[in-house]
Amino acid sequence: MYLNQHEIQSLLITSFDNFIDFVNTLPDNRFTASPYGKWSAGQQLEHLTKSARPVSGALGFPKITLRYFGVSQRPSRSYDTLVEHYLQLLTAGGKSTKAYLPGVVYTAQRPALVQGFLAQKDKLSEKMMEWSENDLDKYRLPHPLLGKLTIREMLYFTAYHNQHHLERLKDQELQGHTWQNQLQQLIF
Repeated sequence: MYLNQHEIQSLLITSFDNFIDFVNTLPDNRFTASPYGKWSAGQQLEHLTKSARPVSGALGFPKITLRYFGVSQRPSRSYDTLVEHYLQLLTAGGKSTKAYLPGVVYTAQRPALVQGFLAQKDKLSEKMMEWSENDLDKYRLPHPLLGKLTIREMLYFTAYHNQHHLERLKDQELQGHTWQNQLQQLIF
């Protein structure tokens, strides 16, 4: 599906809000616990903030500056096509690069992490509305795993990336990866 600017904005806002809504339901111990060597909810929140920051920043650059990455000679891919390509890369072993890896997250960091993530949502939402539909398909940004993406594709990715990590967190909860189960496995 090909999304216009308003549909992308709605998708982005929903993806940010859904992630925060879920994280806010977690008690502090589950916010910081790293189940089975996976990232904790807090670490995922930090990762998503680190991932969104360069995109929201780039949307505020003068367009002439973005020409450094070239202009797209092809139309933007659909949301579904981009997601499918991303999932193929993950299946083939694709991982986050060092710049986007989270550190250890403590309970006391939670309010600042939530605030920082929501600030990126607001900045993305505000900045993308200054772009024309044509310019969303014309200018590109580099993605460490997917290569050069149009701005539209990068916005698709940002929304999906939030959703992808939310699904991972929910799966951990559904599979019984609770704090109590982790503690039990450590003891026995």
